[in-house]
Amino acid sequence: MILVTGGLGMIGASTARALLNLGEQVVVTRHHSATVPSFLEGRVSVEHLDVTDREAFLDLGRRYDVTGIVHLAAPRPPFAPSPTGESVADPVEFLRINTTGLLNALDAARAWSVRRFAVASSIGLYLGRPETSFHEELDLPPMTIDNPILAFKKAAEPLTKQALAGSGVHPLLLRIGSIWGPLGDPVSPFYPLPALVNAVVRGSERPQVYADDGGDRCYAPDAGRAIALLMTAPTLNHDTYNVSSGRPIANHEFGAALEAAVPGAGVELTPGGGPLEPYLDISRLTADTGFTPKYDPTAAIADYVGWLATNPR
Repeated sequence: MILVTGGLGMIGASTARALLNLGEQVVVTRHHSATVPSFLEGRVSVEHLDVTDREAFLDLGRRYDVTGIVHLAAPRPPFAPSPTGESVADPVEFLRINTTGLLNALDAARAWSVRRFAVASSIGLYLGRPETSFHEELDLPPMTIDNPILAFKKAAEPLTKQALAGSGVHPLLLRIGSIWGPLGDPVSPFYPLPALVNAVVRGSERPQVYADDGGDRCYAPDAGRAIALLMTAPTLNHDTYNVSSGRPIANHEFGAALEAAVPGAGVELTPGGGPLEPYLDISRLTADTGFTPKYDPTAAIADYVGWLATNPR
C-alpha cells in the first residue's frame, strides 16, 4: 500500500488515481480538505492527519501496511503564502511547520522500512539558470527569489537524502513543473491559464492573456501518472527526477483548444508576449519509467472543461 500525504489536493489526487490504475492500494491523508473527488470515491482509504503530529503519523503504520510514501502535503499557517500570492507574516513559522511535517514523514519511512519515499520539489529551484531547458544534472543556483516555499523545497532535497542515508529507503526528489487541472485553484499567480478556462466555462470576467506567453505546463493527471510510475518502476537509476510535460507550451495552443472545446466561446488572446519561459527536460523520467504525456493541449482542455461542468474547481 502506498501512502500519499496531501492526497486530496490537485497533484495528490491525480497521483492516487494513477497508482490505483496501476493496481496499487492507496491511503491518502487530508487535513483541511474533506471532499473526496469522484474519481477516488470508494477506491481509497482516507485518513485525517496533521502531518506535524508525529505520533498520529506513525500510528498510520500500525493500521496500514505502507510500502511507499509520496509526501505532497504542504501545511501552512493562515498567514503563509497562498495561491493568490499573499505575503508571509512569519516565514519562520511557515518553515517550522513544513519542516516538521517532512521530518515526521521521513521518520515514518524509516520506521516502516518503505521501498521508496518521494517528496515534492519544484521547477523553481532552477531559477537563475540561463538554459531554456532544465535537466537534473544542472547545478542549482543560489536562491535569488525571496520566497519561503522555494526555500523550503530547496532545503527538503538534502534533508530527505540525509535522513534516508543508510536506511535502505530510496529517496525520490520530484522537481515538479507548472501543474494545472482538476482540483487546482481557479486563479494562479504564476500563469493565467486556469483563470481563463474557468472564466470561459463559468461566463465570468476573463483575464488578459498574451498569445505568445507560456512555458512549462503539465496537466495534473499526467503529473500524477509520472509520479505513480516512479513509485512502481522495478528499478530506478537516480534519486532526482523532473516531472512535467517535457516541452514548453504557448498560450495560443491552449486558446485554440479552448475554442474547440467550447464552440462559440470567442476566446480572444492579446497578440504578442513571449519568449516562452524555460521548461523541464523529462528525458531521465522517460528513460527510467517509459513515461510520455497522455494529454496534449487539446486533450487536456477538453478533459478539464468536462470536469468543470460538474465540479467547482
